[in-house]
Amino acid sequence: AVLVESLLVFGVVLSVHAVVWDRFSWCTVALALQAFYAQFKWDRLLQQGGAVFQFRGAANSGLLPASMVIPLLGVVMKERCRAAGIVYFERFGVVVASTGMLLALFLSVLAVGITKPVPTNTCILTGVAGSVIIYTMKHSLTVSEVIEVLEVLLIFVYLSMILLYLLPRCFTPGEALLVLGGVSFVLNQLIKRSLNVVEGRGDPIDFFLLVAVVGVVLLGLFFTVLFTFMDSGTWISSMFFHMMTAVLGLGVIMPWLYRLIQRNPLFWLLQFLFQTQTRLYLLVYWTFLAASACGVVFYQNAKRSSESKKHQASTITRKYFHFIVVATYVPGLIYDRQLLYVAAVLCLAVFIFLEYVRYFRIKPFGQTLRHLLSLFLDERDSGPLILTHIYLLLGMSLPVWLFPRSCAPKGTLPGAGALVPYSGVLAVGVGDTIASVFGSTMGEIKWPGTKKTFEGTMTAIFAQIIAVALILIFDSSVNLNSSYAWILASVSVVSLLEAYTTQIDNLLLPLYLQILLMA
Repeated sequence: AVLVESLLVFGVVLSVHAVVWDRFSWCTVALALQAFYAQFKWDRLLQQGGAVFQFRGAANSGLLPASMVIPLLGVVMKERCRAAGIVYFERFGVVVASTGMLLALFLSVLAVGITKPVPTNTCILTGVAGSVIIYTMKHSLTVSEVIEVLEVLLIFVYLSMILLYLLPRCFTPGEALLVLGGVSFVLNQLIKRSLNVVEGRGDPIDFFLLVAVVGVVLLGLFFTVLFTFMDSGTWISSMFFHMMTAVLGLGVIMPWLYRLIQRNPLFWLLQFLFQTQTRLYLLVYWTFLAASACGVVFYQNAKRSSESKKHQASTITRKYFHFIVVATYVPGLIYDRQLLYVAAVLCLAVFIFLEYVRYFRIKPFGQTLRHLLSLFLDERDSGPLILTHIYLLLGMSLPVWLFPRSCAPKGTLPGAGALVPYSGVLAVGVGDTIASVFGSTMGEIKWPGTKKTFEGTMTAIFAQIIAVALILIFDSSVNLNSSYAWILASVSVVSLLEAYTTQIDNLLLPLYLQILLMA
């Protein structure tokens, strides 16, 4: 299974390399080769319990597929913005690619360094790949860009040491690279933009995303440190939690956002949300869907009988939420993507805040949330945090957040790139959902080395093709320009990756589909 997963990732890397064909695409090939070898060292460390931190069990390290995501995103973003003639974002793509390569190299060097005896071949390959990447960065980046890349690496190192210690068994090494690498990059971007505020420059919704992500992460770190010295389950601690949340929100996060957007954040948000009648209709519709999702949770818990306390929700039951999320995102993508962008940021902040309430057992809802959500746990929620619903939201939202709007004439990319914002809907909302439902109910032929079925994968590919056809009918902004073969190949590769990967597919699959569609 690991070998097939690696072959699929190599296929994606070579496809992007064939399209781009420059020094950075050559670097991604070198990075993929060394990550393939380093991945086995991480797998051995995980099996022997010598990986320094406690990582999520029942999964391989996932180093290769995770290592390639950020570099490939940077490479395809650079190429798209170069074609559009937007130099600023072309350089931003170069920084993203370089940062991703350096973070992946760091994780590989870490695995090689703690492996005993020292693996000579992997050391040589890592040294060669590192030399190629550093040589390319030396001749491609300005001094300020090199400093920016090193800042992200420094933040990543410290953030990893803190969070992997505080949150054992929540991530695999690959998932830690993706999540903590992304948070490190966002934090560095927020610091950089806060120090260089120019009035009227920058989109407020981008600043809103940066401040929201950094704000909830800092909030979690603050309370994690605080509650190591006091019991978080008492009423006094709960009152202190709510009071400090209000203080940090109104005293730190709001002024920070005010400095960036140069206006009152609450007034701006209210004006933005209720700006048009279409937005009002969408907000009412999304409120109804949110109430429906809560209804599913309460109904499933009501069905839990006293004699079956260990009862867990079935795969089909958990996929109800995927259908609800698809019904949420598709109208937003068709009618108002900016509103969907901001609404997804708000939902992410609320989800993470509620997870803090559940994790710290904050009264009056902490224990209730623990009871309600325990029904929907699976083997991936082996750590103290429940992250699968947050990963689902991220998988659907990242293609919307990472879409290079400034490099897209008329708000959309040509050809297959027009489907980029729909990557989460196609890969997770449609593909992963249909594969799970049909595979678990009608699947008989299993892919070698996995529990996934051939029927589930083929049905997922077919369902995504139908979804693309429906998008063409209902979204007039999408024009594929006869790039159907590339779309079919991209959907097929990502569906096969879903069958063979042991990483969090809600997070990984949309990013790979986005990379292929942008390429």
